[in-house]
Amino acid sequence: MPKRSMVGLGGVALVVAIMLGGTATADDQPSPEDLRIAQSLATMLQSARAVISAHQAEINDPSRGDKGLTSRAVLDQALENYRSRAGVDPLAIDPATYEGRLLRAQMDAVVEVMDANQATINAEGVGFKGFIPATFARLVNEAFGRRVGTEAAIKVTAPPELVRNRQSRPDAWEIAAIRSYLEQADWPTGQTYAAADAGKVRVMVPEYYAPSCLSCHGEPKGELDITGYPKEGAHEGDLGGIISITLTPQ
Repeated sequence: MPKRSMVGLGGVALVVAIMLGGTATADDQPSPEDLRIAQSLATMLQSARAVISAHQAEINDPSRGDKGLTSRAVLDQALENYRSRAGVDPLAIDPATYEGRLLRAQMDAVVEVMDANQATINAEGVGFKGFIPATFARLVNEAFGRRVGTEAAIKVTAPPELVRNRQSRPDAWEIAAIRSYLEQADWPTGQTYAAADAGKVRVMVPEYYAPSCLSCHGEPKGELDITGYPKEGAHEGDLGGIISITLTPQ
């Protein structure tokens, strides 16, 4: 029987599952280096998204103008989060390497998204801005994709019934991985799934609903949340999102 789903794509905070339970791979296994790079990219995305999550109250405060959430401020906090989570300074990774290029493309994407949304974030007299962690992550991933082309791709997706934005729908490979592995009752919580697919490396990093996510994704099921979407009736610890990473090894 599948596991309950737990985090959705609009949640304000997520319980990070990466690297807690190891990585499961298919028979045609990606290399340890590719898996490490994929986890590094997931950690950077989670680290930046966590900054937006932590500042939701400020972003949505209609009485405040300038929130101080400049691209530099957000990137600095994201880098600190990354160092804390990974135990590595991303700025020390050689920018000439595959991982270094991709990480710097992510950092540049964070800067682009924050610069482009300053007017929204700092609008006075406006409460809910719609600049939630899920939206931020999607915009960063899109900006990242424009920078790296076919070298890599990152998407935050979820089981199909939980996806709110059509652009985040899982593809056929992702659906199969979700149904056959991540949703299964015996799948270890937090364990990633990775496999080779048509010459590419694909990695699925599961994420789970935290208590703060339930204001939008919890109960009562069907009640509209602050974004105008019906709540899913989720519970803390349910699978609600997946960071899907595709690498084209160089």
